[in-house]
Amino acid sequence: MPQSRRPAPEGVSLFPGIARAPIFTARWYRRAPGRCRENMAISVKIIPLNAIGWGGRRPADPDDEVPAERAAVPPEDQALLDAYSRAVIDVVDRVGPAVVGLAARGGTDGSGRTRGGSGSGVVVAPDGLILTNSHVADAAGSGSRIEVTTADGQDLRARLVGDDPDTDLALLRVDEAVTLTAAPLGDSKRLKRGQLVIAIGNPLGFESTVTTGVVSALGRSLRSRTGRLIDDLIQTDAALNPGNSGGPLVSSHGEVVGINTAVIMGAQGICFAVAANTASFVLGELVRHGRVRRAFIGIAAQQTAIPRRLRHAASLRQESAVMAASVEAASAADRAGLRAGDLLLALDGVTITGADDLIRALSGEKIGKTVALEVLRGTERLTLALVPQERKRTG
Repeated sequence: MPQSRRPAPEGVSLFPGIARAPIFTARWYRRAPGRCRENMAISVKIIPLNAIGWGGRRPADPDDEVPAERAAVPPEDQALLDAYSRAVIDVVDRVGPAVVGLAARGGTDGSGRTRGGSGSGVVVAPDGLILTNSHVADAAGSGSRIEVTTADGQDLRARLVGDDPDTDLALLRVDEAVTLTAAPLGDSKRLKRGQLVIAIGNPLGFESTVTTGVVSALGRSLRSRTGRLIDDLIQTDAALNPGNSGGPLVSSHGEVVGINTAVIMGAQGICFAVAANTASFVLGELVRHGRVRRAFIGIAAQQTAIPRRLRHAASLRQESAVMAASVEAASAADRAGLRAGDLLLALDGVTITGADDLIRALSGEKIGKTVALEVLRGTERLTLALVPQERKRTG
């Protein structure tokens, strides 16, 4: 396209100081069907960005007066933002090296395509123990090979130690003799709504991605692949995407407080993580037995605070308990007379202050044995006798 250059016309400019900016004229030709050729032209004034500033505004002149309220960020706000940034950066520096990328590769499906999947994991022991999601480790089926990529670029191989689909957790061990950076598991029972949390993982293959948010809610329940409700989940608005699964949810103290497990597709900022206390229990069982032999009583458990008036009326010292949100028909809890809304206080004398306490108390040793369950119904304290059953693994 031939171009011509001419001085800018004299006149008043919307942007002082750029009236002499050059104008470029571009010419081209077009022919519409059945019509003569048309001569087209357009003139464009080229204005440097530094002449008008962002959003069409000219940059502030040093001699211009700037309103005091827009002169600078208030010192107290600046200090708050700086503290927030420093907290996130410190957590990423400490925990980031312990986050790994996982890729599961297996055989082929019925259509001949290779089975596999990818996700994230977090190293929980320097000798190569990695905690991740069961659905990540099992993406390629039984006998699949799992490839591990560390934050510093090492390519390793890992094998499955054991998995627990009921909590969507799995434990891997690296085959190579290496020493890896490990992240500590924190106490998720101490979390509060509104608390800052940081998610680290490999969403959609983008390695070592960091997102931040807050604890939106505690004690959520979601149904797992086996049909069992995963209790005591942490809800967060930290952005999670496919590939974040198995990565850590970290507190501002640099402790892993959850293992990211699920998002509600189509929703904005509704994501979930398995609580670290539940993960600690499952981790111990998988290390010792390679599986979790778990008793269950047939309720959907939700941690809840006990109102002060109820604590006073029932002479209770504990401030929290587990509420039976629902009771399965024909379950051990149903046969023992437990009702939805009852608060579980203790099992065989062991105080129950959260869902993770109940999970620990319902160990494999209690399967088929009568246990004493202390509950609070209204203001009345009751002791129920029930016989836990073994949860059959269906997936």
